[in-house]
Amino acid sequence: MKRSFWRWPARPTAPAPTPESALLRRTAIRLGLQAALIVAAVVAVLVGVALVVVLRSQHQAADALLVNAVQRAEDADDPPAGMWLVLQNADGREITKGLPAGVFDGTTLARTARTGVAEAHELQVAGRDYRIQTVRRGATTIEGILDLRSANAERQQLVMALGLVGVIGLVLAAGAGALLGVRAVQPLATALSLQRRFVSDASHELRTPLTLLTTRAQLLRRHLQRGRDPDKALADVENLVTDSDHLTAILEDLLLAADPRSTQGAEPIDLSLLASGVVTASTAAAHARSVSLTMVDGGAVYVEGTPVALRRAVTALVDNAIRHAQHAVTVTVTTNDRDAVLEVSDDGPGIDPVLAPRLFERFASSGGASPDGRRRRYGIGLALVGEIVAQHHGQIAADGDPGSSTTFRITLPAVAAPTPAPLPEPEADARP
Repeated sequence: MKRSFWRWPARPTAPAPTPESALLRRTAIRLGLQAALIVAAVVAVLVGVALVVVLRSQHQAADALLVNAVQRAEDADDPPAGMWLVLQNADGREITKGLPAGVFDGTTLARTARTGVAEAHELQVAGRDYRIQTVRRGATTIEGILDLRSANAERQQLVMALGLVGVIGLVLAAGAGALLGVRAVQPLATALSLQRRFVSDASHELRTPLTLLTTRAQLLRRHLQRGRDPDKALADVENLVTDSDHLTAILEDLLLAADPRSTQGAEPIDLSLLASGVVTASTAAAHARSVSLTMVDGGAVYVEGTPVALRRAVTALVDNAIRHAQHAVTVTVTTNDRDAVLEVSDDGPGIDPVLAPRLFERFASSGGASPDGRRRRYGIGLALVGEIVAQHHGQIAADGDPGSSTTFRITLPAVAAPTPAPLPEPEADARP
């Protein structure tokens, strides 16, 4: 009994990584980093400017507060909050209670008392910053000392806020840069992927018809060298021309499929007639491998689709079967309820169970071998067949036993036979 291995289309799986997707990721990361670096530079400049402005503003505010306090001070008992006063005159020195040790600057006070020149500077004592303003007013020299702790705390909060905003900006810029990078590079990646796909598809799809043409041409040359009947040789030439036409049609179909702007119209197709044409064209290749190629015709079975694309799919399955068959390949076209079923069977080495889940993936390859040492290999042929079948709203399945036989089954929705066009009516006799 045959064992079903795989059916396609199956459950959607994560797409395999491609060179284009890797390029897209690298480009997105690069653009994201560049955007983050640009934003970092802008944020650094803005933070520097903001800090300079804040520092100047704080210094001006501290100086204004100190100048105002020392100009109005009459004694050292009631200075503004966070400030201490030192008043010195001929009667002695008066200091606000609570002045931290080490903050009083007697040198500056004596110099200002002697010269009358106002001085302002900052001093750090025990890890705390102080702003000192010294002026002489009449016979009294006054030194105002302002604790900068609140100003420093305000500055630190500003720096933290700017840093947080900068980090958020960097993250957003990196994300936006990556997103914009993906959108910018996506058309290029799509074009590269389309080009790579077309080259691989064309190289594979043209291989089979070219092989058939070469085989038929070699047989024709052999027959002519042996003095074969010219009439029979002419039939071979006609088949050669037909295969050449099929090759041209395949190339045109590939070009249309590669153009995203193109639309291919579907039409009713007799699947039996199409498969019969493929079998006829592949007979020479089968004989060259000593393989019997037969077709079981179940009558006209119509499906809707593109003739060239379906011929490519059937040709790929028949060519695959001929290359792996031991002695015989059979093509069968039948109907099953409302579906058309095409089967291509061969008595080759079967399908490796390890390969079965990836049977319709591009470049899937079997590592197993049959008892006679033959291996069944697959490139992109079955993947293309699966894509063509999916485009025609059908399914493809592979059945078989390892080492004995394989059957590929295409199931397509059947349609009614087209109504033949009415014959034109004979023209009426215009003579009287």
